[in-house]
Amino acid sequence: MSKNRILVVDDEKLISWSLAASLKKDGYEVDTAASGAEAVQKFESFKPDLVMLDICLPDTSGLELLKRFKAANEDLYVIMITAYANADSAVQALQDGAEDYFGKPFNLEAVKHVVERAFEKRRLKKEVDYFRNELRRKSDHEKMVGNSPKMIEVFKMIKICADADAKTVLITGESGTGKELVAKAIHYHSARADAPFIEVNCASIPENLLENELFGHEKGAYTDASRRQKGVFELAEGGSVFLDEIGDMPYQMQAKILKATETKRFRRLGGQEDVEANVRIITATHQDLPRMVKEGKFRGDLFFRLNVMNICLPKLRERKEDIESLVQYFIETLNEEYGRSITHAAPDTLEYLTRYDWPGNVRELRNCIERLMMLEQGKVLTPEFLNPEIKQSRVAAQDPESSGVISTDFAGEHIVLPSTGISLEELEKMLIQLALKKSGGNQSKAAKFLKTSRDTLRYRMKKFGLSDSGKEGENENLETPVAGSGVPHASADGLRWA
Repeated sequence: MSKNRILVVDDEKLISWSLAASLKKDGYEVDTAASGAEAVQKFESFKPDLVMLDICLPDTSGLELLKRFKAANEDLYVIMITAYANADSAVQALQDGAEDYFGKPFNLEAVKHVVERAFEKRRLKKEVDYFRNELRRKSDHEKMVGNSPKMIEVFKMIKICADADAKTVLITGESGTGKELVAKAIHYHSARADAPFIEVNCASIPENLLENELFGHEKGAYTDASRRQKGVFELAEGGSVFLDEIGDMPYQMQAKILKATETKRFRRLGGQEDVEANVRIITATHQDLPRMVKEGKFRGDLFFRLNVMNICLPKLRERKEDIESLVQYFIETLNEEYGRSITHAAPDTLEYLTRYDWPGNVRELRNCIERLMMLEQGKVLTPEFLNPEIKQSRVAAQDPESSGVISTDFAGEHIVLPSTGISLEELEKMLIQLALKKSGGNQSKAAKFLKTSRDTLRYRMKKFGLSDSGKEGENENLETPVAGSGVPHASADGLRWA
C-alpha cells in the first residue's frame, strides 16, 4: 500500500527538518521546499496528497500558492503555517480552501493530530464518493427499457419531475411494472442526486414502528429510547424519501405524512419542537387510491396533495412491442451477473414471450429470462425451458380471413373464431370459467385443468371479476358456460361453448 505523501513548504530549515523527521517516523512519505518556486516544482514532481504551507515565503505569498495548488487539484488537502495563529491571513486561507492551520511555535503532537485528522477526512470522503458512485452505477445498470409510446410518455414525465424538482410525485401501476426504478430515476437525474435516496416500504413495517422509522424519536420517548434517534425524513435531508406501497399506510399515520408534505416540517416521537424537512417525497402504490378514498380507507386530502405529479406505469401486456428489447437487455445484464455469454433469444422463444400476458409484468419477465439463462446450455435461449403456462399461451394461427380456424395446444382441441374475431383476454376469461365449472369451483383442480399455478389462477380470477363458482357478479351480462364437451365454437353472435 502506497504511503500518504506530504510536502512541507517553509523557509525556516529547522521547522522543515523537525516536521519532516516527525512525520516520517509516523510512516508518511515527506519532501520539503524552502521557497515558492521550489514548492511549485516539488508539487509537480512529488505529487503530494497534503501540503503544509507557510503563509510567508521569501519569493511569494503562501495564499497565492494555496490558490494555485487547489486550482490544480481540488482534492488536495492544505494545512497553513503562520507565525500568528489568529492572523487574518490564516482566516483568509480557510476561506480559500485550506483544511486547517497552526501557528509558530507549535507542538509536534498537536500538528500530527491535525495531519491525522486531515487524512481521515480524506479517507472518508473517498469512501463516500465510492459508495455514491456504486449506487449511481447500480441505478444506471437497472435502467428502464422501452420505445413504446406509453413508455416514452413515462420518460417525459420522469424528466419533468427531475428537472422541476417536484416536491411530491405519485407513481402508480401494477406490481412489477418498475415503480422503484422510476423513483430512483427521478432522484438520480435531479439536482438532489448527491443527497440520500431512502426507501421505506409502508406495507412491511408494523404500524406502531412506522412513525418512529419515518420521524425518529427523542431520548425518553418510550421505555427503550435511551438516546435521540433520527428518522428517515431527517436522514434524507436534501434528498428524496420514497414511500413504497403508500396505499397500505395506516390511516392515522396518513395525517402526519400530510403535515410533513404540506409544511415540510415534522416532529420526532416525544419531541416538543418541529424539525424542518428539506426532502422530495416520492410515493408509489399498486392500489386504486381514488376508490380507497371513496371507501374511506385513504385520506382524500393526502391523495390530492400527493397527486400533484402522477406517473402511471403501463402494464407489460399493454406494451408488448417492448418485450424483445427488454429480453435483450436482461440477457446482457444477466450475462454480467452470471458470467454467461448468451447472445440472444431464438425467434420461437420471442414468439412465446410476446403472446404471454405477463400478470407479474417486467419483474416476471426478468425472472423468466434468469431461469432460462441458468438452464440453457447453448448460446441462444430456446423455448425448451419455458414454463408450461407461457408455452400454452402461444397460438399458431392461420390467416383468419381464409379459414377462420385456429389450432391450439389446449387439450388437443380446436377453437373456431367468429368472423368478427375475439380478444385473447375474453378467450382467457371463458377458459377460466369453464375450468371452474368443470371443477365445481375447486380452484386447485381448475388450475390443473389449465396447467397453471393456483396463485396465477386466483390473480386472473380477480382480474376478470370471477367468483370461486365461475360465475360473475350480478351486474355482468356475459354468459356463464355450461357443462359439455369443453370445445368452444363460433356462432352468429360470438364464441360459445358446446
